[in-house]
Amino acid sequence: MPMPTITAVRAFTVRGGGADYHDQGDGHWIDGQIATPMSRYPEYRAKRSSFGLNVLGTLVVEVEASDGTVGFAVTTGGEIGCFVVERHLARFLVGRPVTEIERMWDQMYAASQFYGRKGVVLNTISGVDLALWDLLAKVRGEPVYQLLGGAVRDELVFYATGPRPDLAKKMGFIGGKMPLKHGPAEREEGLRANVAALAAMRDAVGDDFWLMYDCWMALDLDYATRLAIAGREHGLKWIEECLSPDDYWGYAALRKAVPAGMLVTTGEHEATRWGFRLLLEMGCCDIIQPDVGWCGGLTELIKISALADAHACPVIPHGSSVYSYHFVATRPNSPFAEFLMMAPEADRVVPMFHPLLLDEPLPEGGRLKVSALDRPGFGVRLNPDCALHRPYPAA
Repeated sequence: MPMPTITAVRAFTVRGGGADYHDQGDGHWIDGQIATPMSRYPEYRAKRSSFGLNVLGTLVVEVEASDGTVGFAVTTGGEIGCFVVERHLARFLVGRPVTEIERMWDQMYAASQFYGRKGVVLNTISGVDLALWDLLAKVRGEPVYQLLGGAVRDELVFYATGPRPDLAKKMGFIGGKMPLKHGPAEREEGLRANVAALAAMRDAVGDDFWLMYDCWMALDLDYATRLAIAGREHGLKWIEECLSPDDYWGYAALRKAVPAGMLVTTGEHEATRWGFRLLLEMGCCDIIQPDVGWCGGLTELIKISALADAHACPVIPHGSSVYSYHFVATRPNSPFAEFLMMAPEADRVVPMFHPLLLDEPLPEGGRLKVSALDRPGFGVRLNPDCALHRPYPAA
């Protein structure tokens, strides 16, 4: 039987009702006081939505094949991403065999270099790429992780990201990564509050549980260094994404300045093999954390991972649920995974993309059997009760 070809590419947005995973509503810890690059301005300090964390909205990409099979994926990008998909990138997909993912990725990236290379355009290419992998795996009737060479472990183990590592420990996670609350603009009082919160959490979880700080691009080199040094006595395992993603020189200096044994991690907002090459060759970090929905998709993450492996640097993808689970299951260099606590109080395990996606597998006791990923494609479905809007349908 000849390989199906791609006949249609569609791009949608969805907002509100919790279906946008950057728009969780009032009272959610994700929108509480968390240090950000905008924390230097008091009016944007208390809530991340105040400066526009949720402004882009969700992007849903569907790719349909000539046999009627539909692959899809979810990322950020909203209406901007929809425009890029339908008015530009679709031409590189329609008519191509579903197997030609490498060619399609290369053409999408090369054709958008004059206005892309990072940011929302790479988010968009990532969404298209993930939809292509979902489509190919469905055509072949197997899960994505099998297309990647098969699992190297029987189960995934997770650390939890959220404000309550004490609860995460009780749920069986191997560690807890807390959002840092106070940035440099809050001076010594803020620094003391950050260290005090770490100390209190260490008392709550004991000595044998990982504690990390997610600094979300909010710090400068001096502040990050002082935070790391102060955190040593409280067993801070790593300090994450402290500086601007463009400050490779600062990260290299920070890695040399932190206490022996403490890890510097970053990469959530980095993109493509070229960006990660800089992080790795300049010695910027001990762990890279690409987001498969933002870095260029699965096709690019494979290349990033190979580069990291050659530098003996682990790859622990940022969140992203099933889109990273299938990857982590297949890579010896990805020994554990991140689980983003999406419950408003971080007090229970809930799906990351609820209610937009159905059938998301969830860890139990901080672990997930790879067999839970055995449905074709990425193994999830779009919820028909979530209304999708297609702002730029192809002419």
